[in-house]
Amino acid sequence: MSKYHKGSKIFVTEVVIKVMDLNRAVEFYKSIMGFKVLRKKEKKVVMTVDGINPIVTLIRPDDIVPKEHRRTGLYHFAILLPTRKDLGKFIKNIREKGYPIVGGSNHGVSEALYLQDPEDNGIEVYADTPDRNWERTLIGVKMITEPMDYRGLIELAGDDVWQGAPDGTILGHMHLHVSNLDESLNFYSALGFKLVQAMMDQAYFVSTGGYHHHIGFNIWNGKGAPPPPEDSAGMKYFTLKFPDEDTRKEKINNLKEQGYVMIEKNNKLFTRDPSKNLIKLIV
Repeated sequence: MSKYHKGSKIFVTEVVIKVMDLNRAVEFYKSIMGFKVLRKKEKKVVMTVDGINPIVTLIRPDDIVPKEHRRTGLYHFAILLPTRKDLGKFIKNIREKGYPIVGGSNHGVSEALYLQDPEDNGIEVYADTPDRNWERTLIGVKMITEPMDYRGLIELAGDDVWQGAPDGTILGHMHLHVSNLDESLNFYSALGFKLVQAMMDQAYFVSTGGYHHHIGFNIWNGKGAPPPPEDSAGMKYFTLKFPDEDTRKEKINNLKEQGYVMIEKNNKLFTRDPSKNLIKLIV
């Protein structure tokens, strides 16, 4: 596992998505993303890589309505593969299956492929470059956007075949639509994240422990964009993991001092960021 997703770091572990067509969504996450079913109920399917930990959970509420445009919420969630070769095998897999992609980029710190699931939820599939090569700045880590080397990645994969998401695959980061960048930065700073890059007052990227980003957020759906309705398809919540209970309590107290409310449900603890994105807080 990435050293930026364990130990004293605070990082994301799972995203829960409300879908209109559960069977179609499960088939996509199995055949294209290479996940396995961990637990299955009539209207809820928990997907995993390692057979133990959830990575994407799909639910089908009774009263669900289609997503509306220009709302806060999920921009994309990002699946981190262990190696560049794994990324090459993934590219081969979706090419052979004819699944469309949105694009691909070399960000300096990572190489990333972008696609949408059948219900238009954004997904990034990426592999980090060696962090010894990352360009560190006074703020954090420099990220760029250059063309992806598709040919080099496919050649690296060689004759190897994608046989599902490999061991070590994790949820690497979340990228969110928000209504206000600075309010969001204050919130995530209270949770322990530090700004590592600001993109022309359009997007901020934050992390713990020197990672290029655990969370990104942008105002590309419009400054002041409203949250989606509660019964809307799309992201229900994502999970943040803290290294220990003392750290979680400290960060929760920081949020309470800023007036944020904690939500307890079924012995689990949640909060909402200023754009009403729901977050589960675990140890």
